[in-house]
Amino acid sequence: MKFTVDKHEKYILVKLNESKLNSLVTPQLKSELILINTEGQRNIILDLSQVKFADSSGLSSLLVGHRLCKNAEGVFILCGLNDAVNRLVTISQLENVLSIVPTCEEAIDLIFMEEIEKELKRELK
Repeated sequence: MKFTVDKHEKYILVKLNESKLNSLVTPQLKSELILINTEGQRNIILDLSQVKFADSSGLSSLLVGHRLCKNAEGVFILCGLNDAVNRLVTISQLENVLSIVPTCEEAIDLIFMEEIEKELKRELK
């Protein structure tokens, strides 16, 4: 699996450099997401702008990322989905489960907004 990992203080940006998100790629993607999570990162952005095709095993890896981040009280955000991948997410009725934004910049903004909200809630307690 080809990908890049860009680590930041509040989040990690994983860019998948594959044209297909299928059963050949998903075991490695799941492993990478679990590794990132066990290193203490709770906010993950997955850039799928290079992905042209995804199948059910690809969706499964996205749900793993979502669950890991949610359990760590963080967020898992997808960005850069093309029409085919977006259609699969919609058909699978996961658009209300997964956080999806058009660009990485919007994903980064969303993470900072979430972090500010959490900070405010902690201060109010």
